[in-house]
Amino acid sequence: MKDSRTHEAHHQEPQADEQADVVGMWVTADGHIRQELCADGRYDEARGTRRSAYTGRWTATGNHIDHVDDTGFTATGDIRDGVLFHKHLVLHKEAPQA
Repeated sequence: MKDSRTHEAHHQEPQADEQADVVGMWVTADGHIRQELCADGRYDEARGTRRSAYTGRWTATGNHIDHVDDTGFTATGDIRDGVLFHKHLVLHKEAPQA
């Protein structure tokens, strides 16, 4: 039986300090996959020339990120040393545009 307390804690809104470290554009080394994590808890992922290939919501708990896309597909990731390891992807955060 699932422990609902664990599930609820895992899917809470990002805290301000957790969110600040995560919000922004994350990109694979080849630039093919670009995932924007927005401050409102939404994400928009582009694949190659296909904009908004995947969209959905995200939550952060510490260095752990949960994604639920708009079709219900779920994925998780972890940030280690400034790198987002998301499923089989390795993404680096882009510096904000001035």
